[in-house]
Amino acid sequence: MTEIDAKIDGLIPAWLTLPDIAEAFGVEVTRVRQLVKEGQLIAVRRGENRALHVPAEFIKDGKVVKGLVGTLTLLRDDGFTDEEMLEWLFTADETLPGTPAQALRENRGTEVKRRAQALAV
Repeated sequence: MTEIDAKIDGLIPAWLTLPDIAEAFGVEVTRVRQLVKEGQLIAVRRGENRALHVPAEFIKDGKVVKGLVGTLTLLRDDGFTDEEMLEWLFTADETLPGTPAQALRENRGTEVKRRAQALAV
């Protein structure tokens, strides 16, 4: 869990707290904390009370967006920090088009993963 800087915070349009996600998933907050601990979600401290938040684009239809977990694993294996992963996922790429996070939400995860793998080369 990372403190987020203003630049990256500005890239991400909407955030959810861990209790918000737990409610959407129909599980206890401890389960959402476990997903963060396992690296299936990225949570950062932000706001006045420094509560943990997850980018809202990571959640769709009551579950983690398809392809996100694999993409996060690839980026971690490439040596990316949580902040670097967020920056990459939420920076627009006109060749994609849009951001990698948007592409994942639109079920274009294969292309996102291919690009994540290419970062390691």
